[in-house]
Amino acid sequence: MRLDRFVVKSTELTQQQAIELIHQAKIYINNVAVVDEAIQVHENNDIQLDGQKLVTRPFRYILINKPANTLCSNADGVYPSLFSLLDVDRLSELHIAGRLDADTTGLVLITDDGRWTFSITSPSKKCNKVYRVTLVKPIAVDAAERFLQGIALQGEQGLTLPAQLKVLAPQEVLLTLTEGKFHQVKRMFAAIGNKVVSLHRQSIGTVNLDVELGDWRYLTTDEIQSFL
Repeated sequence: MRLDRFVVKSTELTQQQAIELIHQAKIYINNVAVVDEAIQVHENNDIQLDGQKLVTRPFRYILINKPANTLCSNADGVYPSLFSLLDVDRLSELHIAGRLDADTTGLVLITDDGRWTFSITSPSKKCNKVYRVTLVKPIAVDAAERFLQGIALQGEQGLTLPAQLKVLAPQEVLLTLTEGKFHQVKRMFAAIGNKVVSLHRQSIGTVNLDVELGDWRYLTTDEIQSFL
């Protein structure tokens, strides 16, 4: 975690206030004054302000069922921010662990733990994300094989990672991905001559969506640990 974020998460200071204190050499790491707010700090570091050891507040891990026409953003835009549905303190400390497009619904994970987010979003971690996809046209008979081999997306070098496709009905499928390129699901189906009508994420790893549209809950300890 960056030093300025650590200070914010262990005090009532704003990020700007934390940066100012760091620049004033008021923050000590292992008894050495540090003036670089971007330096990375770790659990075993002794970080002090005015002689007091700083300890971060516990990380938070939230599951929410995203409605359509909401943004995976900390601020409102053309549509309202997904965070407007949360009734929690210090919203500015939270971020999305794997964004969805404004018109896409379903499971979104929200946290203030950057390392945990990496274990979900990095393709190297091979974390499965399952989407229910409704299509304009019946799915091609060779689609599952093509998705498994990888799809060439316009503007991208190389193929997508292998993806699993399960046909539920001629125009409805389940797609399992381990990566999250920009508009990836829509672009993959466009690449094989089809178009996505609706898109809904129903699971990430072993965590399944189990709350109503627009509702949220904290993850259980087992759910949190499943990504570590």
